[in-house]
Amino acid sequence: QVQLVESGGGFVQAGGSLTLSCIVSGSIFSQDALAWYRQAPGEKRELVATINDVFGTRYADSVQGRFTISRDNTKSMVNLQMNGLKPEDTAVYYCHDAVPDGFGSAYEFWGQGIQVTVSS
Repeated sequence: QVQLVESGGGFVQAGGSLTLSCIVSGSIFSQDALAWYRQAPGEKRELVATINDVFGTRYADSVQGRFTISRDNTKSMVNLQMNGLKPEDTAVYYCHDAVPDGFGSAYEFWGQGIQVTVSS
């Protein structure tokens, strides 16, 4: 059973930085496609950043140049470095893991979510 546990959220002033971490257990991990999503109050969940072996890293336009996604396969961890934070970055952030099924598709798993609040 795949489980994802996020950490590193909190409260920060605009222009500050935070680093989110997600530890994944129960999967091979090195073959997984990983991502961070976020959902603000009253908004739909949106994709923030992804990382995999085929396409590398990709970012939403709203965070490009400010956020960096990375992974450490030895620690089964995916991180999201967030710099130059803005109030509009305030949201619950979710770690996402796509586990290959060996047939060209994947099983999807989500973390519980972690709050990030940016004040002006």
